Amino acid sequence: MSFGRPAFNSKTAKPRKRPKARVKTKKKDPIFVNGERPRPMFVDYKDLELLKKLINRHGKIVNRRKTGCTAVSQHAVSLAIKRARFMALLPYVGE
Repeated sequence: MSFGRPAFNSKTAKPRKRPKARVKTKKKDPIFVNGERPRPMFVDYKDLELLKKLINRHGKIVNRRKTGCTAVSQHAVSLAIKRARFMALLPYVGE
């Protein structure tokens, strides 16, 4: 009785396919206006079109990896979303 992996049979073994490397493109920061970062970084809490793109259908703030925001702009976005929620412009929870 043998334990572990079955014996290797070269006749039935298939070569493993190597996954293709994906080319990562750098995401554009959605907060930039005309290609320039506004100074100081500020996102208007009344700009609901932009803020709705940055929350998911459950009402959670989407993270930086998915939005492509820089750390500074993501902080400004989260602050604007929280203000909009407090002013009842955005829901705290989704449908």
